[in-house]
Amino acid sequence: MTQRFARLTVWTTCVGLACALTLHGQQGASQAPPSPDRHKTWKDYGGGPDSSKFLALDQINKSNVNRLQVAWTYPTGDNNVYGFNPIIVDDMMYVLARNSSLVALNALTGKEVWIHENLRGIARRGVNYWESKDRSERRILFQMNNYLQALDARTGKSILSFGKNGLVDLREGLGRETDSVSRAQSNTPGKVFDNLILLGVAPGEAYMSTPGYLRAYDVRTGALVWTFHTVPRPGEYGYDTWPKDAYKYVGGANTWGEISIDEQRGIAYFPTGSPTYDYYGADRIGSNLFGNCLIALDAKTGKRLWHFQVVHHDLWDYDLTAAPQLITVRHNGKTIDAVAQASKHGFLFVFDRVTGQPLWPIEERPVPKSEMPGEQAWPTQPFPTVVPPFNRQTVTVEDMTPYLLKPEEREEFKKRIAAARTGLFTPLSTTETIAMPGAVGGANLGNTAANPAAGMVYVMTQDFPSFYKLSETMPNLGPPPGQRGAPGAPGAPGAGGAGAGGRGQTMFAQTCQACHSTEAPVAASGSPAVAAAATVGPSLANLGARMAYEDFKQIVNVGRGHMPAFPQIDDDAMRGLYGHLAGDAGAAAAAMKPTGGPVVASGGAPGGSELRRPANFRPGAVVPYPDGVEAPTKRFYTGYGLSYPFILSPPWSSLVAYDLNTGAIKWRVPLGEDRDAVAEGAKGTGLPRGSQRMGMVVTSTGLVFATARDGKVRAYDADTGTTIWTADLPHGAEGIPSMYSVNGRQYLVVSSTTTLVWGRKALGGSEPWVKKDASTQPGGYVVFALPEKGTADQEDQQ
Repeated sequence: MTQRFARLTVWTTCVGLACALTLHGQQGASQAPPSPDRHKTWKDYGGGPDSSKFLALDQINKSNVNRLQVAWTYPTGDNNVYGFNPIIVDDMMYVLARNSSLVALNALTGKEVWIHENLRGIARRGVNYWESKDRSERRILFQMNNYLQALDARTGKSILSFGKNGLVDLREGLGRETDSVSRAQSNTPGKVFDNLILLGVAPGEAYMSTPGYLRAYDVRTGALVWTFHTVPRPGEYGYDTWPKDAYKYVGGANTWGEISIDEQRGIAYFPTGSPTYDYYGADRIGSNLFGNCLIALDAKTGKRLWHFQVVHHDLWDYDLTAAPQLITVRHNGKTIDAVAQASKHGFLFVFDRVTGQPLWPIEERPVPKSEMPGEQAWPTQPFPTVVPPFNRQTVTVEDMTPYLLKPEEREEFKKRIAAARTGLFTPLSTTETIAMPGAVGGANLGNTAANPAAGMVYVMTQDFPSFYKLSETMPNLGPPPGQRGAPGAPGAPGAGGAGAGGRGQTMFAQTCQACHSTEAPVAASGSPAVAAAATVGPSLANLGARMAYEDFKQIVNVGRGHMPAFPQIDDDAMRGLYGHLAGDAGAAAAAMKPTGGPVVASGGAPGGSELRRPANFRPGAVVPYPDGVEAPTKRFYTGYGLSYPFILSPPWSSLVAYDLNTGAIKWRVPLGEDRDAVAEGAKGTGLPRGSQRMGMVVTSTGLVFATARDGKVRAYDADTGTTIWTADLPHGAEGIPSMYSVNGRQYLVVSSTTTLVWGRKALGGSEPWVKKDASTQPGGYVVFALPEKGTADQEDQQ
């Protein structure tokens, strides 16, 4: 162990235990009075500034929730999946629908008020609302194609005085040349605080990705107000936890998930993800602050108040994405305002939200070393000591499911598990490694909620292993360009195999086919569309006629429905995959052309259809390290290994309730039911990928509403976890539900647009791992309410 390595070990452990708090963090920021509509409205993504998904509305309660019925629906008008969290202001609801259009609806009836059409490339999970104190100005703010834009919330018209001709270029100020930044917007809408909009970024997780700086912009002018460097620059706190030039080439360490704000204190809590490359870190030796951290910043200035790193030198893609939950608890005889952060590796970390001091001890425990050349895995990792994990963290042969697997499959997986490297914090290697939880396990987007005053936190989680194997070959892309041979040779760009046209086919086979399995062959006719259908199946054939490249790229990069995100796929490879699926030579050729700058979108909005290539882009190129940087000579890669969601015994997904006055799990119930497993006699199965990017609503009347991909929405008793109401949806749910009250009537709205997913089929055969049901009903937003007031309902309220 080098002297520098030993020094960093001691230093980072001290910081991890909140030993390096600033005076500002100890004293706390000045407090403001609580908002008068706090926990009464749903004006923000996640319900409110604190992202608690909690509503203090009392019309719907345990005694009458079983009377909920559909009040109205709004079909989205297309076949897209919308994981959008509707926001409601007064009697206006804002949703995403109709070919990525923002739509304002009457929240009482579902009638359209205005439509801002064809915002292709918009961040699909939500938008922000801001109003001036006198309400003379009301704005919708959203991200689209790497720009921040603003609309008039009452008319849907673009505000051209915002930024430069209505646009704020989010690629600027990220420490890279603007033309080299391919992704500078987040998947989630950020948070509004006073006259600022606070944003993260989702730059991808490939080598040389953009760093995930945290930023705040003025909501009126679009001016950048502050930036927090998550990969520190020279002289900044945490700089010596990296190699000296890391800020020049390391990306990630970003908030692509949810932000929470303590409005009264003016503290913003940002959960960050792993640095790049997330599975091999030989070019970032050190603990890597501020990757995998919960960071508390002064919301007005961006000044760091405190932080805690939940994974040092991440090698497992254990991003923090779920919203930090701001709660008040009784702890050691004192009332403490706390923050609870759920992780992808199954831990719930709990801190004093002002000082960052853990409420219960968090131990640094030794973990395995890395076997990879040049890699130095961090020797210890943080383990909570009192608060139990919310999902499984190991894989053994004894954990295998008794359902759905055929005998020969079970034997195959027994051999693989026995031969694999396993265990929490076991570094990846060229030998197969099984991580549990895997890349999409644990808590993800939307997966946390709270009853803040009661100290209760609710976590959606899924048990889903990843099968990893590092290689010098880029996943799905063949060898690096220097090893592909001369142009025109097999596997070279411009040839079959892994080259131009064949490259997209290879990507589909290696990345997509496990779920989008080849369907019944299509009769050959010489048509490009039919030829593509024969390769990818009729449901994906001729995709170009149904979906623009910008929409396709965003879906693949950020995930949709049960599909995980694939942020590591570069632009050239993405275009090849799109061209393969488009099935039409003209559409594929158009998709391969670099596009220009911003254009005026339909309806007069300054949009931008570009998601442009870097100016120095070369097809198939591996981006080199900057000149003068000492860097490893080799790069290693892996896929996500997500083709095996059913090998463990159920439940595959769960809803878990924590009482953080004691640090104990109060109850745990399966989330949804898998129809095929139930047919084999299983009970309490939960759903595979059942909680990924889903959400909840918690009420002051003791209810937890949650969605799952079995086409149902449920209400649980918040005290016991008992299901007390279930309703059918036309499709599977996606995203976070919302709740609101207008004219004294309380409503629940759910986005129901994704495919229902059940069961599995043969391993390694032509059948898919999952079966999908296509509903004949249109997908859309489904709004529930109690029947109009009558005698029985009035009696329930008394």
